[in-house]
Amino acid sequence: MTAQGPVQEMACRELVELVTDYLEGRLEAADRERFDAHIAGCDACTAYLGQMRQTLTALGRIPEE
Repeated sequence: MTAQGPVQEMACRELVELVTDYLEGRLEAADRERFDAHIAGCDACTAYLGQMRQTLTALGRIPEE
């Protein structure tokens, strides 16, 4: 729970939209908390995050598309 109330769960689709901001440290604290909570319970998104980290390492950035 945040100071503003309970934390709303993040859907997989929202995580995909926010992954670049997450990896670049640009998420607000509340969104980062929701992102981390989702990753903790979703194997598919955990795998996707790993793939995006590899892309970032290999290319030095994540392509727009």
